[in-house]
Amino acid sequence: MPTTQRRPPTRRPPRGAGRPSVRLVEKRIGLLFALFLLLLAVAAMRALWLGTVRSGSLSERAVSQQIEDIEDPARRGTIYDRNGVELAVSEDSATVFAHPFLIDDPVKAAAQLAPLVGRTEDELLRKLSSKESFVYLRRKMDASLGEDIEKLEIEGIGMVTEPKRVYPQGFLASQVLGFVGTDNTGLSGLEYAQDEALAGEDGERRLVKDALGEPVSMIETKRSEPGEDLRLTLDSRIQERAEAVLSEVGQTYTPQGATAVVMDPRSGELLALANWPRVDGNDPGGAPEYAKQNRAVEANYEPGSTFKAFTVAGALSEGLVEPGTTLEVSPEITVADRTVGEAHEGGGGIKTVSQILKESSNVGSVMVGLKLGAERFDKWVRRFGFGRATGVDLPGEQTGIVKRPENYWGSSMGNMPIGQGIAVTPMQMATAYTAIANQGVMRQPHIVKGEGPPPKRVLSRKVAGQVSHMLEGVLAAGGTAEEASVDGYTLAGKTGTAEKAIKGGYSKTDFIASFIGYAPAKDPRLLVAVMVDTPRGDIYGGTVAAPAFERIVEFALPYLKIPPG
Repeated sequence: MPTTQRRPPTRRPPRGAGRPSVRLVEKRIGLLFALFLLLLAVAAMRALWLGTVRSGSLSERAVSQQIEDIEDPARRGTIYDRNGVELAVSEDSATVFAHPFLIDDPVKAAAQLAPLVGRTEDELLRKLSSKESFVYLRRKMDASLGEDIEKLEIEGIGMVTEPKRVYPQGFLASQVLGFVGTDNTGLSGLEYAQDEALAGEDGERRLVKDALGEPVSMIETKRSEPGEDLRLTLDSRIQERAEAVLSEVGQTYTPQGATAVVMDPRSGELLALANWPRVDGNDPGGAPEYAKQNRAVEANYEPGSTFKAFTVAGALSEGLVEPGTTLEVSPEITVADRTVGEAHEGGGGIKTVSQILKESSNVGSVMVGLKLGAERFDKWVRRFGFGRATGVDLPGEQTGIVKRPENYWGSSMGNMPIGQGIAVTPMQMATAYTAIANQGVMRQPHIVKGEGPPPKRVLSRKVAGQVSHMLEGVLAAGGTAEEASVDGYTLAGKTGTAEKAIKGGYSKTDFIASFIGYAPAKDPRLLVAVMVDTPRGDIYGGTVAAPAFERIVEFALPYLKIPPG
C-alpha cells in the first residue's frame, strides 16, 4: 500500500517582514526633503550672487556680444611740396581683431589666419586663447588681405577699416617728414611737430550684432574730423637732386653721414633738406637709428674754415680792417699753449684780408680774430645767431655750443676764429650766410609754406657786399674751391675742413668737410650748405663738399629759371 508523504509546513514571515517600516520611510523622505531644500538654497544663493555680485560683468559680457564701440581714427592731413606733389598721404587699411571668448577652435583659427596676418601660429594662439574680451591681431594691413580674412568667416574675428600713413615718394625727405606710430600719432619730423594740425579728431562707431554675433548695423556715434593738409616750401625735384648728389658722395667717400641745406636767402624758404644715408619712409624700421636723424638741425659739428667769413665780417664791421688791409702772416702763430699752422702749402707772407679769406689762411684769420678780441668776437658770433636755435619749424633743433668769454681757455682765440672750439648746426651756418648773401639781412629759415618772421639786419650793406665779394674769390683761380663752377653764373662761397673733436684734443684722421655758397653772387637767389661727416679717401671741403654744392646748383639754377649773372 502506497505511502503518503507530507509536505513540511510553510512558515509565514512575521507581519511587516521584507518591507521598510513606516518610521524608516519617513526618515528617508525627510532626508530627501532636506537635500532638496539644500539644493534649493544653493540655487537661490547662486542666483542672488549672479544677480548682485556678478550682474555687472555678466551684463557687460552680454552687451559686448551684441554692442561694440569701435574707434573711428581720423584721416591725417596730406603733406604736399610747394608744387602740390604728395609727400605723405593716408590710405585705407584693414585692422583685424578678435573676441577670444567667441572662438570655438583657437588652434584651427590661428592656423588659418597666420599666413594672412603675417604672424606666427603660436603668437596668434596666445591671443586667441587669452581671457581678454578684445585683442588686435594685426593693425593696418593691406586692404586686399582684409578681404581674404573676411572670406574665412571665422566666428569671433572682425575687421575695421583704418587710415594708414603712406609716403608715395618713398625715400624722399623721409628724415624731414618723419614717421607715425600705429595709433596714427606723429613720432618724429614734421609728423611730430605738426601733429596737432595733421591728426584731426578721432570719431566713434557702434557695431550692433544679433544673438548669433552677426553684424546688424553700424552707427556713427561721433563723426571723425580729418586733419589739416600741410603745404611745404620744399621742392621735390630739388630735394631729389640733393639726395642723389649726397648718395654719390656716400658711395665715393663712405662717410658717417652727410647733409645738404638748400634755401632761398631772400625769404628763408627751405627748398631741400637732404640727408645720407637715406631711409625708406614706408619702412623706417629697416634703417639704423642714426640714419633717421635730420642732421641739418640735429647734428652739432665744428665748422672749420666756413666760420672765417664771420670773423672777417666782425672785424670789418668794427672798423679794425678793410678788405685791402695787409697783414704779415707767418707760417704759424702761437696763442697761449696752442700753435696754429697753415693747412695749405704756400702759407705765410704779406696778405690782404681778402687774400686771407680767399686762401683760407688759418694764421691770418687768427690774427684778424685777435684784433677783435674776446668780447667783440663773442658779440659778433652771437649776432649771427650762434649759440641759440634758428627757430626753424622742425623738431629736435640743437643750439650748438658757444662759450662765453669768461669761460674761454687761454687758447680759445687761437681756435674759435677759424671755426674750432665752437659747435654749430648746418642750419645755423646756412642761416648765418643769408646775412652775407642778402645784403646784411638775415632771414629765419622755415619749411611750412607761409610768411616767415620779420628779417633781422646783422651787417651793413657795405660790409655784406665786401665779404660777399671776398667769397667770390674762393671759387676763382687760386681759391680753395676754384674747380667748382657753373657756366654763366658767378658763385660765392667758402670751404671748410675741420678736425673732429675727440676726448683730450682733435683727431688726426677724422674730419668734417663742408662748403657753403650761393648764386648768382651779385643777386643771390639760391644758397646751398653741404656737410660731410668723416669722409674717407679725401678730407677737404674743396674736393669733397664743393663738388656736391656744384652738382646741386647746376641743376637748381636753370630749374628755378634764375637768370645767369
